[in-house]
Amino acid sequence: MWKDWIRPFVHPLPQWSTVAVAPPQQVVTATLRWDGKSADVTADHTVASLKPLVIATSLDAGQRPVLEYRDSASGRLLGVLRLMHMTAVAADKTSLVLYRVAAGGHRCLGWSRRSWNAWLQNRHMLKNRSSNHLNTEPAAVQQLMIAYLCPRPVVLVSIATPGQQNIFPMDLIGPLQRSGLFSLALRSTNVSVPVMRDVRRVALSSIPATMKATVYKLSAHHKQPLLDWHALPFPVRLSREFGIPAVAAALSIRELTIVHSQEIGLHTFFLGRITSDENLAKGEQLHHTAGFHQAYRRRQDMPLAEV
Repeated sequence: MWKDWIRPFVHPLPQWSTVAVAPPQQVVTATLRWDGKSADVTADHTVASLKPLVIATSLDAGQRPVLEYRDSASGRLLGVLRLMHMTAVAADKTSLVLYRVAAGGHRCLGWSRRSWNAWLQNRHMLKNRSSNHLNTEPAAVQQLMIAYLCPRPVVLVSIATPGQQNIFPMDLIGPLQRSGLFSLALRSTNVSVPVMRDVRRVALSSIPATMKATVYKLSAHHKQPLLDWHALPFPVRLSREFGIPAVAAALSIRELTIVHSQEIGLHTFFLGRITSDENLAKGEQLHHTAGFHQAYRRRQDMPLAEV
């Protein structure tokens, strides 16, 4: 149909694709390069803030390293982020480095379609700036999509104290493998940020992809705490050490002891040690990736399962 042919020229690709991936994701590898050196950081880099866009890693890679994302099967370069040293962070007898994203680009689409799609997406973002609560510039969003070439897992974060109980979804999370830390980057306006800083205990439920609709509805709890665990649309179980209600149908439940927190731009960056990690079931976890990454995989006849 001619409509199918013309669609890419008048409508941009979705910025994000919601996909089902078995954890830990192995479809894309991330490599940090600096001063003639390189290191695999697939499990050792996370997003520490969206505005400004900041990447955290356990490696000190100098002043201006490059972060490369490659297709694991073919080794093909999918995208690059150029980083600038921002600061070092000392936490719990170890350290990590924060890098601000200075520039980036991807190769998931051909040059002409890549440029045109970015223009369409940027125009759409500018037209809908009022609905973008971060008020992020389109160029920064394009760079963020490159960071999502490594599909990002979605978890439900649970807290439970006498003063507040809550559960909400997050995907700005991940391990910083060499340091042994695990990070969460949460909007500082989240109602539970002060509680997390005070109590320093959370439970993370890794969510099956089939629970997408239910998980998204819980986004309201970024602004409002949960009033009653029994009001949730799924059963809960207590986490092993802390006794925090978590998702009974979770693929895994990980408990974190928070050892550090700091504000970075509009986000609060939490670092924690894993206290317990219960693997409860095998299956595909809810993930987010860039829309142009899914388009690339479709052309290669290996799309990720969308949910």
